[in-house]
Amino acid sequence: MPILVITGTGTEVGKTVTTAAVAAAALAAGRTVAVLKAAQTGVRPDEPGDADEVARLAGAVTKAELARYPEPLAPATAARRAALEPVRPQEVAEAAAKLAVEHDLVLVEGAGGLLVRFDDEGGTLADAAQQLRAPVLVVASAGLGTLNTTELTARELRRRDLDLAGVVIGSWPRSPDLASRCNLADLPDVSGAALLGALPAGAGGLAPADFRSAAPGWLAPRLDGTWDAEAFGAREAPGSAPAQS
Repeated sequence: MPILVITGTGTEVGKTVTTAAVAAAALAAGRTVAVLKAAQTGVRPDEPGDADEVARLAGAVTKAELARYPEPLAPATAARRAALEPVRPQEVAEAAAKLAVEHDLVLVEGAGGLLVRFDDEGGTLADAAQQLRAPVLVVASAGLGTLNTTELTARELRRRDLDLAGVVIGSWPRSPDLASRCNLADLPDVSGAALLGALPAGAGGLAPADFRSAAPGWLAPRLDGTWDAEAFGAREAPGSAPAQS
């Protein structure tokens, strides 16, 4: 798995922090890691972007960013409003392939969800993943509404004959409600893929050293971690003792 594309089921689901956790776990396993942000929106030229945040949390990664647009909009819209060139899927694929020559793992982080448009021709992260023939990791929210968005994302990946590597819950609540706890069983069912991790709420606020030491415990072995979906479900699912905050 030299290239892994990371998408979310929407915005604010914990995609960047999950990317950082995957990077940290891979680094802890002795792998070299590059992080490619296809299109950064809503950040000024002098501000740190998502790739910078991944590097801050995870450590010694090679970071790359193809384009940056100041307004917090879909990349195609943000590029058009800023009168800047858009990012195209072929450029994302070429940059990722180049990084893969010198790194054990390249993480390609999208913007928002799988079908958010990069350009006015309708190019998306899914198109870049198709060109790369790379697996896609889906970051989902924990609570009510996540089953629909996760299943839609999984269906689109399969329609394109892309490999859904698995699903990670980007922010697991300190006091999960009934919907979140039920979703531990339902997410693998609706996506047709394994649950590969759950990051605790607030993980991105940890000190970098604490984040790096904890990250492997949030992710399954396929992502260089030690997290056990069955044990986590037994502890958190309905019928088990309530989680302690």
